[in-house]
Amino acid sequence: MKNVLIIEDDPEILQLLEIHLKDLGCSTNSARQGDTGLRMAVEEEPDLVILDVMLPEMDGIEVCQKIRANNVKSPIMMLTARSEEIDKVLGLEVGADDYLTKPFSVREFIARVKAIFRRQKMSDNGKLHSDSPKPMKFDNLSIDLEKRKVVLDDERIELSPKEFELLVLLSSNPGKSYDRAKLLNMIWGYDFKGYEHTVNSHINRLRSKIEPDMAHPKFILTTWGVGYKFNEEL
Repeated sequence: MKNVLIIEDDPEILQLLEIHLKDLGCSTNSARQGDTGLRMAVEEEPDLVILDVMLPEMDGIEVCQKIRANNVKSPIMMLTARSEEIDKVLGLEVGADDYLTKPFSVREFIARVKAIFRRQKMSDNGKLHSDSPKPMKFDNLSIDLEKRKVVLDDERIELSPKEFELLVLLSSNPGKSYDRAKLLNMIWGYDFKGYEHTVNSHINRLRSKIEPDMAHPKFILTTWGVGYKFNEEL
């Protein structure tokens, strides 16, 4: 049974989400304030966090940012109003995995949740990017697909789900360049047209965690005019 945390202050929307998540066989917990939701996310590390942008006490963008700062790897789906285009961009850039625009159809909501759980299951089984369960090693960097574990210089590195998937995809194909639109489609699973710069933000955060020198990356290289690739000479 999947455990879903809903951080939403609108009681009608909250009830609607709870009903349909329970129909999917999920258990749910909820919070109506951002600071309470943040505490619950950190303590529980649920299988999915559904996070509204407009919340009392602490808005959803800040909650998302602090969830990731606490190394919580739970997928995050953000809920935004139709006019909050900037919130969609910010949400993806601070670590959200998906967003849904209000008002949304129940069918779309269910499809998005199922897609997140499906990718989660595939990734947990080590089948998303590679058939080999053996850790991949590149100089002082080790990537264990089965355990979703990254080690640099004998120290474990905590990555968000999307940071991990980006690293695994690139490192599974050293030397192959991926443009930003392709990475959005492959990692996020949807066509986020116009949000290609979100990839830049995730790459920058990933580099800050694994690169000894951000100005001269060792592992994740920029392919000028195209996108990114993993160093094939390691």
